[in-house]
Amino acid sequence: MPTRRKQPTGRSPGASAMDDFFVPDLCRVQAVFLLLMTSELMVLLLAVMRSQAQWIDWNYFGLLSLFVQWTALTSAAGICLLRRWLSRFSVAGATSLITLLVLADVFAFSLFADNVLNSEPGATAWQAIGKKMLAAAILTLMVLRYFYLQHQWQQQRQAELQARLAALQARIHPHFLFNSMNTIASLISSRPEQAEDAVLDLSELFRASLRTQDRLISLDEELSLCRRYLMIEGLRLGERLQVEWQIAPELNQQAVPPLTIQPLVENAIYHGIQPCPSGGTLRIEGYGRGDSVYILVQNPKPGPDQSQHQGNRMALDNIQARLRALFGEAAVLKQSHQQDTYTVILRLPQQKAPTQPRPRTPLSA
Repeated sequence: MPTRRKQPTGRSPGASAMDDFFVPDLCRVQAVFLLLMTSELMVLLLAVMRSQAQWIDWNYFGLLSLFVQWTALTSAAGICLLRRWLSRFSVAGATSLITLLVLADVFAFSLFADNVLNSEPGATAWQAIGKKMLAAAILTLMVLRYFYLQHQWQQQRQAELQARLAALQARIHPHFLFNSMNTIASLISSRPEQAEDAVLDLSELFRASLRTQDRLISLDEELSLCRRYLMIEGLRLGERLQVEWQIAPELNQQAVPPLTIQPLVENAIYHGIQPCPSGGTLRIEGYGRGDSVYILVQNPKPGPDQSQHQGNRMALDNIQARLRALFGEAAVLKQSHQQDTYTVILRLPQQKAPTQPRPRTPLSA
């Protein structure tokens, strides 16, 4: 019996510390844009409050904007460059170091800009600089507090998402268990090797349904589970089950949630092929188009009394909920009816599956 080894996380300790750091990456264009917009709104508010004869003191607004933007951009650049180093400290330690960095930046620019702005007539230069540094310290601590609360909220959201995905995946209990066990029992005396292979395939399927720690796996691995399932059903249905595969080779490493396609294949057999006395052909197709990957599962259209089977609807809702939780609006699950054919179309964003090597039981012959 193959033993299961502990799966590597695929992340280095440094990368993990960076991911867990509460200060976002200020090197990103979006972060820089938000920083500039926020600082400009603060400068605009100060210019409006300072002006008496008109709505805005434009001279003060222009000079203060120059000072604040240079200070904000250089502080953000310093935090960005030191982010990996800062992530090694505790929240309190990183907060203190970032605050000291910002104060040093403000102090250096204040020495240069205080005489130009002359924002406090009659006050000494050191008093004006002290006021700027006090305001900078308060604003920095407020922003860092906001970053920390956002980080805590994101961690809580990720934990809830992981629990939700685990709960949704744990609901998948293949209904063919009893049929498979009966098929295996009938093969034990006449074809013991096929019975043994069927047991291995069945155990691999249920092992996958219990492996809830994997959020994404490769399409190749998901299709391997589908093949195991089809081998078991092939023992039961015989020539009534015909399968056509048309999967583009470049999609082998496409990321998919585990047990996404296998339930679609299961529904296609249970609701489309099994009720037909002559059986039918199951067609599984996958191809890429633009930034999306399309996977189609096609089977003969079920009869009118089985087209809205509750089990089929629950499985599709389950898959749709998992896709929405992982990919958002980029993933879509659709159904189509054309003459005597029923098709489920799965659209996913192109994304490479994380590398998580694990021992795999060889496919039965």
